[in-house]
Amino acid sequence: MTMNEDAPAAEPVTAIRPKWWGRPLAAGVAGLAIGAGAVGSAWAIQASQTHKAAVFTLRGKMTLTGDHIPSGDTGEQCTGYKGYDDISEGASVTVYDTGSKLIAKGALGAGNPDGVSGVCEFHVKVPDVPKGEKFYQVEVSHRGKISATAEEAERGEFAASLG
Repeated sequence: MTMNEDAPAAEPVTAIRPKWWGRPLAAGVAGLAIGAGAVGSAWAIQASQTHKAAVFTLRGKMTLTGDHIPSGDTGEQCTGYKGYDDISEGASVTVYDTGSKLIAKGALGAGNPDGVSGVCEFHVKVPDVPKGEKFYQVEVSHRGKISATAEEAERGEFAASLG
């Protein structure tokens, strides 16, 4: 076989590399940043799930007295009347911290008449009250705040009276 002397000489073949191949430092930094972001996100999610504030359910009773409750021992639920219509099952119970910031909401339970003393007792229940206060301020409906120590509130010994 003879070579054609008129044909141009073939150029040498060079390897084709991606554009970023010449910049391994930039690629490494980008990979590190992406990896660190993923790990940081995973830690943040785990921390938010495992470090929730300690809470308790504030329990107690609200007693309605005087001429503002039905008379008689019927064994039925009772509610307030004669200006105390807002005191009934489902009435709002709001808990505030020592700085008067609203921190939890609940409601009155059913009112039960006490045929002996002529009063109506409502169960108070407010879930998810954050622990950590020295005392709490509790308001039933719009009737004003009543203070309770942290110990009373956490032990279910909140007590209020109206009438």
